[in-house]
Amino acid sequence: MTKITDFNKHPVWLNRTVAGAGITSALGDFCYETTTVILPGFLAVLGIPAAVLGLIEGIADAVASFTKMVSGYIADKLGHRKLLVLVGYGLTPVGQILIALSAGWPLILLGRMVSWFGKGLRGPLRDAIVIQAVSPAARGRAFGFHRAADTVGAVLGPLLGVALLGLEQGWHWEDAAGPFRFVLWLSIIPGALAVLAFLTLVKDPQHSPNPALKFFGSLRGLPTRFKRYLGAVGVFGIGDFSHALLILAATTLLTPSMGVVQAAQVAGLLYVWRNVVQMAVSWPVGWLADRNGHLPVLAAGYALGAVMAMLTVLAFWFAIDNVALLAGIFFIAGLYVAVQEALESTVTAEMVQAETMTMSIGALGAVNGTVKFISSATVGIVWTAVSPEMAFALAAGFMLAGTLAITRLRD
Repeated sequence: MTKITDFNKHPVWLNRTVAGAGITSALGDFCYETTTVILPGFLAVLGIPAAVLGLIEGIADAVASFTKMVSGYIADKLGHRKLLVLVGYGLTPVGQILIALSAGWPLILLGRMVSWFGKGLRGPLRDAIVIQAVSPAARGRAFGFHRAADTVGAVLGPLLGVALLGLEQGWHWEDAAGPFRFVLWLSIIPGALAVLAFLTLVKDPQHSPNPALKFFGSLRGLPTRFKRYLGAVGVFGIGDFSHALLILAATTLLTPSMGVVQAAQVAGLLYVWRNVVQMAVSWPVGWLADRNGHLPVLAAGYALGAVMAMLTVLAFWFAIDNVALLAGIFFIAGLYVAVQEALESTVTAEMVQAETMTMSIGALGAVNGTVKFISSATVGIVWTAVSPEMAFALAAGFMLAGTLAITRLRD
């Protein structure tokens, strides 16, 4: 007689859907993270200041945030998710094309908005598919694996981008932006492969439509504790600036001693290092959360974010151009992002009903995107108008306040 394994005691978390979603995300991240790592240098050679980078990243995050809310509602109402995810992944390479063609900030902004619209469209739906593909007892490990696979692309894409920027030394380019455009064009290939991977590998678990679902009524009906959780996430997010600004910080600090192109390459490698750290710890973070609780581990990750921002303040205060010290800041950034991305959605799933889970994840994304617009825009503007020290100190204060707020949810 065949022995039947108790699913609750030995939850199966690595199935075809989880693996397929991971492969898809790796390819998708390969595409758009390549842009993230070279965009600060691209803007620098075009003569575009930090304030504009902050606004571009902030507006893109805002577009993604509101898209997440609407896409989650539509998916819960209609019961169809896979097609919307495919469209979302397809928009990323379209955005890359627009950025590659740009000669100034307006087309860069449009390209980033198109890519982030696709990111917002697919994110909550893909997360809900992964959540429903495993048992509750294995969500941390499944999401940890997914985020680790996701980060493989975020490592390989920027690595290739930084390596290709080195061709500037051996090839003839019409202008200084030539190497950056070349990298952008090549990044379209993995973006297209991501669509194919999701289409062929991922199966959307059965998800019943809910035609009676009302958008604003459902939002009002979300649990009070979850609303408090969204508030804590929002406060933290006001300080959680786009890490394109962290790359720009490293580029700025290293340029006096290295020159802008080499500084952009080293800053890109530091961002790759951040992604390597995130990839390495994502699954252990999920494992730890499955055993010790997702909310307390998330709170610890938030605390690391505040530490990272304060260390960036000190780097500017003392004009640090030591690559090893800057690598320490990016290391902590990788740790806290690993916790944040692996656990924010799983904590959401613990607090809401299954019928509104996709919409709730969308609400989480909307809050994150809205406050990241505020954060990235504010950090960029304060950096340009006052000083980078003041900009990152302000970010650290909000991140610390969010950490304290989420800690109170454990009571």
